[in-house]
Amino acid sequence: MTTDGFITCLWFDGQAEEAAHFYVSVFKNSSVGRITRHNEATHGSPGSALTVEFTANGQKFVALNGGPQFTFTEAISFQILCADQAEVDYYWTKLTENGGEPGPCGWLKDKYGVSWQVVPDRLLRLIADSDPQKALRTTQAMMAMRKLDIAALEAAHAGG
Repeated sequence: MTTDGFITCLWFDGQAEEAAHFYVSVFKNSSVGRITRHNEATHGSPGSALTVEFTANGQKFVALNGGPQFTFTEAISFQILCADQAEVDYYWTKLTENGGEPGPCGWLKDKYGVSWQVVPDRLLRLIADSDPQKALRTTQAMMAMRKLDIAALEAAHAGG
């Protein structure tokens, strides 16, 4: 890892290495990097992962096994901008499987409790339309959805 730029640190309670491998399996342009291990000077079990550096979709992360003191909340989420419905479906399925939780308006929590927004990039243009009625209809349609449906959003935008 380099010393410039931003790196997001995700705090886990013993699942850092497992989570890093999971995220690398979901996203393209991803890899696991350096893993540091607990030793006698740290609070974890010697030999278990302390930190796991990984890249997911080109974004750098560090997964830290920090313990049970802190957990993820919806106050922080990651947006995945999707080109089409196939991408929306792929990420929604991968991130909600095995214990993930679907949420409203394209939001979900994965099995580790990390919040994600799976958003078709087309939605951002539709809800920013200069015609306030089109933007309103699109927003109302989005608010009624869990996984976002591009065709339904476009139909609402068009007045259907």
